[in-house]
Amino acid sequence: MIIVGVDGSATSRAAVEWAADDAFRRHVPLRIVHAMDTSWYLVGRRPDAALSETLLREGQRMLREAATLARERRPAVEVTTQETEGAPAAVLREQAEDATELVVGSRGRGGFAGMVLGSVSAHVAGHARCSVVVVRGEDRPEHGEVVIGADDSPESEPALAYAFEEARLRGATLRVVHAWQLPVHDFVPEAALDMDDVRKSQHQAVRDRVTTLSKDHPEVTVVVDAPSGHPVELLANASDRADLLVVGSHGRGAMGAMFLGSVSQGVLHHARCPVAVVRS
Repeated sequence: MIIVGVDGSATSRAAVEWAADDAFRRHVPLRIVHAMDTSWYLVGRRPDAALSETLLREGQRMLREAATLARERRPAVEVTTQETEGAPAAVLREQAEDATELVVGSRGRGGFAGMVLGSVSAHVAGHARCSVVVVRGEDRPEHGEVVIGADDSPESEPALAYAFEEARLRGATLRVVHAWQLPVHDFVPEAALDMDDVRKSQHQAVRDRVTTLSKDHPEVTVVVDAPSGHPVELLANASDRADLLVVGSHGRGAMGAMFLGSVSQGVLHHARCPVAVVRS
């Protein structure tokens, strides 16, 4: 099942369209969820105070409109709706427990003009156990390409498998970007030589994983890039020509960005296309 969160915004409308398309490609049902955050409404009232009829009707209206949009876009997809009281981030994280994928809209502006990402998007991308797709609201032409940022770590394996599957379902080319940036402290010739050996070794490990997965997806055309530069900048640039950018989550901390690694965080802020964060 794919779950999409809605709040009536333009970005949540784009998220519904993306989720309906992916549910159609994967042949799975779609659940549209609206979380009623009543904390502001209950300020100064008793905890057991009844909710306003206007508040309830507004949530139901959002769900009806989202369901209509999904059904018109993909009539073959089974669509259900659910309205739940609670903070949106917490509600969506709980809903994602039994989901294949969670889709949310982002209020961020994208590009390098500013690092703006909605708190709900950032929270669920870092906490949800399933894959999380963050969709921006801009209309974009299809490019027929899925991009993944890959490295030789174990965390990148599920992301690579997800990217192969998305490319297969879309009939798209898969571009594997293994970015390399020489550490600033390695400035002496001997160290640089050693780091070059490390780079070649890591790049070969990525190629080996791609080769293995390619055997299971022979219909997917794969391009492997190994550019030099900062991973976030390189992946953000690659997102210009992508329909989807996939990253793995390398974060291990319990605070701040909540389990998201620095590359995942940066890509979520700066990518110009939808971003899928895949947990290991």
